[in-house]
Amino acid sequence: MRSVRFGACAALLPLALLSLTACGGDKSGAAAAGVVKKITITPTSDARADATTYLAQLCPKPIGGDLNFMVWEGYTDTLFIKPFETACGVKVTATYMGSSDDLVAKLRAGGAETIDLISPSSDAVTAVIEAGLTQPLDLKRIPSYGDLMASFRSLVVARKDTVVYGLPWAFGPNPMIYNTTKFATAPTTWAELWDKKYKGKLSLQDDIATLYMVAQVLGFDDPADPSKLYNLSDEDLAKVKAKMLELKPNIRKYWATAGDMTQLFQAGEIVAGEGWPLMTTQLRAAGFPVGETIPAEGTTAWADHWVITKGARNLDAVYAFLEYAAQPFTQKLMSDVTAYNVANPAAKAYMTADAAALQKDIADYGTKVNFWQWGSKREKYQEIWNEVKAGN
Repeated sequence: MRSVRFGACAALLPLALLSLTACGGDKSGAAAAGVVKKITITPTSDARADATTYLAQLCPKPIGGDLNFMVWEGYTDTLFIKPFETACGVKVTATYMGSSDDLVAKLRAGGAETIDLISPSSDAVTAVIEAGLTQPLDLKRIPSYGDLMASFRSLVVARKDTVVYGLPWAFGPNPMIYNTTKFATAPTTWAELWDKKYKGKLSLQDDIATLYMVAQVLGFDDPADPSKLYNLSDEDLAKVKAKMLELKPNIRKYWATAGDMTQLFQAGEIVAGEGWPLMTTQLRAAGFPVGETIPAEGTTAWADHWVITKGARNLDAVYAFLEYAAQPFTQKLMSDVTAYNVANPAAKAYMTADAAALQKDIADYGTKVNFWQWGSKREKYQEIWNEVKAGN
């Protein structure tokens, strides 16, 4: 799953946004390694070319060594990772995570000592910070941090008190994805998925995030208190479970990766489901007739950060990558792969007018999406999800 825990001053502001001024601004918790001079290049319209020009200055000499990542799919695509590897002489090895819980479990099992960088969503980032599995960012070594979207930097999930632990990277919703040849118009409600005509024709994520969608169908998502969705009473969770079991005959398969979902569509095994914008992008690139929509009940959303694990050792390479990741051309290339909203608004200058128009600010979503949070009853949600899959 991709959720947002709010600090003490979050109650002063709507949704997941927090005023940096009100809470003391950004602070670095790492030992200072000296201020890194910000690199400025003359931009062109070619993101790849600008990435090459920039990296030649970022890494005038090879840094060397390895970096081990644990990330969501699409975040280590060769389109933007290979230029970094070549210019900086760093070998990047990536492991994909299937869910936020997967990431947290692997870090707790020792991964925090062998993995260097992770890309947790707005739920897991809080959990790994509070568990002591990460280290604060030294913002003096990321001079482009301030170029990133203010509303994204203002999320409290990637900080502890005022100390910053995460570099904003990408965010987006969990939309309904559907085969446009099977729907005359875009579906307007999640409730349509319960129609018996879709028996064996749907796919949902193999994750407790699916329970959030069902809870939204039941009206348990309170825009005035986004955290409620992630901390439902046992009585409400029992209702969610019963509603999910009603839907189970319509499920062809629970997907674990983007590839699972896209293959199901292309094989004609499913006509709709809940997924990520990455899936829509991949299907459209393959010429498949696909659409996506946010139904009337709303949906959940995620905000992903780059975070350094406590055991990261090649810190010169880590910080070089983070500064590179903050650049507008890097984020444009990432968006080419994923179609996600990017953290650096300047990336829109590299995009077509249509692509730029689709980019949003976190504040644009208002109450239409609920950013994931790590609730206090997460184990109970997981227990119910396992029971649903077992048919109990």
